[in-house]
Parts: sequence; structure tokens; C-alpha cells
Amino acid sequence: MKSFLRAGTAIAGIAFAGSALAADLPRRAAPPPVFQPVPVFTWTGFYAGFNAGYGFGTGDNNNNPTVIGVNGASGLVAPGGTAVVAFNNRRSDEGFVGGGQIGYNYQFTPGSGVVIGVEADAQYVDFGRDRNRFAVAPGSSAFLAGTQIFNPNGLSGLDFFGTVRGRLGYAFDRTLVYGTGGFAYGSGGGSDFGLPNGSSDDFRTGWAAGGGIEYALPTDSFLNFFKSSAVTLKVEGLYVNLDRGNRLNGAFGATPAGNLVYTTSPGVILASGNLARQRETEFAVVRAGLNYKFGSY
Repeated sequence: MKSFLRAGTAIAGIAFAGSALAADLPRRAAPPPVFQPVPVFTWTGFYAGFNAGYGFGTGDNNNNPTVIGVNGASGLVAPGGTAVVAFNNRRSDEGFVGGGQIGYNYQFTPGSGVVIGVEADAQYVDFGRDRNRFAVAPGSSAFLAGTQIFNPNGLSGLDFFGTVRGRLGYAFDRTLVYGTGGFAYGSGGGSDFGLPNGSSDDFRTGWAAGGGIEYALPTDSFLNFFKSSAVTLKVEGLYVNLDRGNRLNGAFGATPAGNLVYTTSPGVILASGNLARQRETEFAVVRAGLNYKFGSY
């Protein structure tokens, strides 16, 4: 019995010594945590979006009143009758502007750095609603039914315009400040400034320049309906200058039969005032836009 107890005591001692020795051994080191760097934002990539804003004329060409005298030979009033019409030429070259744009940016250094790009846009415009308002002098003969009198000043008839521009700016992380400039075009979309029997070729070209600021929202923004790499908001100002092709800028009359009358011959239609030729259509646009960016983070 004593021998059994001594053997058990020895075994327990050996086990205790082994566990103490194991406790003194160095433990196996845990693997270091994996560091996931936060991606640095870059403006590089394609984008597409839409915009809306306000446009207004900036030209100051030939705003003197237009006065025309009409008699029966014109076909606008009854034979033997005479009439005097006056346009005040107060320009109403302002209104809504809206459309869409596509483009591509390249940023040389992610985070903060120089950004270059190219952008094309197409815009609907609503200008010149009040361009043909006139007054008839007291005592004038009544115009024949169907007669129309036009004074195609300013931007009347401009239905749309577009641009293809380069962009150069500097990014402060998610904020981009830029300048822009390039080719511009526009059209009245039909007859020459809304006149019957006018030219249907009213396409004009010119140039545009401006600048703006753009900010990129986080990728998980509630505006990111298309799961793009970023949604950006911008505010932009643009000046547009279109060549009007040296068109006459006086007063026109259309007879009930649809014939266009424009002449300075005494006895038909005598015009004074705005008979100069305007060569340019000038206007500015202030607009806000939203872009969906696709490509690099």
C-alpha cells in the first residue's frame, strides 16, 4: 500500500513539474491585423448627367425702337389705308435652360491635383417669348385678318444650343474648381427667327467659355440610383456667343396669304430704327447639374 502511495505521489509531482515547464514556454504569436487603407478619391473616369438653370441675353446691339409705316400697297391693310406700328424693342432674351451632358476627366495625382477633361452638352432654351409685342398708333387703319407683324430682335427663335468644351481644373480631394471653353452651336429649329417663308437653315456656330465648382458625394449617397463610383453636384456659369450669319434685324410683315414683306421702298413698308445687321447672339447661362461618375474610385 505504501509503495502504491509513493508511486502516485511521484507521478503527480512529475505532472505538476511538466505543466509548470509548459507555462514557461513562449506562446505562439497571433498574426498581425490586416490594414485596409481607405481608397483615395480620384476624378478620373467617365460621367453623364443632367442640368437646369437660367439664361439671359448679354448683347446690347441695336435696341432703339423700330417704327414702320404701312399703306395699302403692302397687302397688310386695306387699299387706301395707312397704319403706323412701333416696337419698343425691350429685349426678353431670358428664360429656362435645361439639358444633359457627358464627359471624361483625368486626374494626374489622386487626392489633390490637376484635372483635365472634355465635356459635351445639349440644351433646350426658352427665350424671346415677348419679342413681337408692338403698338399701333391711334387713327391707324386696321390690319387685314391674318396679317402678322414680326420684329426678330435678339434671341427670338433660338430653340436649343450645345457645346463641346475642354475642362482644366484643380481638385482638392472631392472638390473640383475648373475653367472650361470650346465650340458652341445653336439653332432656331425651323424658319428664320419664326418668320413665315423664311430660311430653314438657321444653324449657327460660335464659342463658349466659363467655369464652375463641382463636389463629389460619398459613394453610398442616397442620390446614387445607378450604383456609380460617385455622384457629383456642380454649379456652372457659361457665356455663349453664336454668329447670326449677318441677318437683317428690322421689322417684317406677313400678308394674310403668307407672303413676307420686307422693304424700305416708300409706299410699301417704310422702316426706321433697327435696320442694322446683327452678327452675334450672345447670352449667359447659370445652371446647376448632377453627374454620375463611372470608372475609378
